[in-house]
Amino acid sequence: MGKTAFIFPGQGAQYIGMGREIASAFRSASDIFDQASEALGFDMRKMVFEGDEETLKITENTQPAIVTASVACLMPLLEAGIKPDFTAGLSLGEYSAHVASDTMDFKTAVSLVRKRGKYMQEAVPLGVGTMAAIIGLSREDVLDCCREASIYGAVEPANYNCPGQISIAGEVKAVEKAIELCRERGAKRAVQLAVSAPFHCSMLAPARDKLYAELENIEFGDFKVPLIANATARVVGSPMEIKDLLARQVCSPVLWEDSIRLMMELGADTFIEIGPGKVLSGFLKKIDKDARSFNVEDLASLEKTLEEIKK
Repeated sequence: MGKTAFIFPGQGAQYIGMGREIASAFRSASDIFDQASEALGFDMRKMVFEGDEETLKITENTQPAIVTASVACLMPLLEAGIKPDFTAGLSLGEYSAHVASDTMDFKTAVSLVRKRGKYMQEAVPLGVGTMAAIIGLSREDVLDCCREASIYGAVEPANYNCPGQISIAGEVKAVEKAIELCRERGAKRAVQLAVSAPFHCSMLAPARDKLYAELENIEFGDFKVPLIANATARVVGSPMEIKDLLARQVCSPVLWEDSIRLMMELGADTFIEIGPGKVLSGFLKKIDKDARSFNVEDLASLEKTLEEIKK
């Protein structure tokens, strides 16, 4: 029998109202929003359910909001007795995965990602860095274009999402040059992204250092479920490694495709995307069109997932 992986989305998946239906229907999910408000000192429910897109888009708001909605959506699955064999999360989603693997409690995770968002935003002044999506080129071609463009400044691969879909990050001029070079190489698309910082590249080293100082204050528990880390695309061996991996993740490429392939090698054939959106399900289909994928973000998707998973 195949194994099940719980996967959690990252920044960019947010929308006003995410998690509302599930929080209204499940006490355990509603409690997650209450815990977030207690941990952060503001009304998370109000910001996510009744707020505006501009406030939600501020990185230090986005990150705890997505983790809150994701963990709220996790609750009914656990109540239904659905348990994962593996967990992983894209970038920010790795914190939700840690909650699912029981290495840290939710309040710790939501407090950490609020600070993580703040440190990431502060690391590079607005307008200095950017990111771009490159569609239809190999890893080698994207790396070559980044190397060639690096005479204009820092530019590096940031996310290996799925075959033919890679994002790059760095200084504006260098990223613009890399876009031009990728187009010359035959990229189907090479476009600058509307982001507030160059995530997952070496320019975020100051955020890594501040985050590591925060992580030093946390004692992580043993893994109840194996977790695959973004920075290595490997199962994290022990709680001792968590601080280093989460700190490194801020300024290292996210090896998402490799993480999915590893879980498949280890027997995973069913993937449940938990939290806002279906971006990860889209990536999954490009990695392996035969993999079973579900998502849980509202009552309809929850009902469908529970119905199918129990067949």
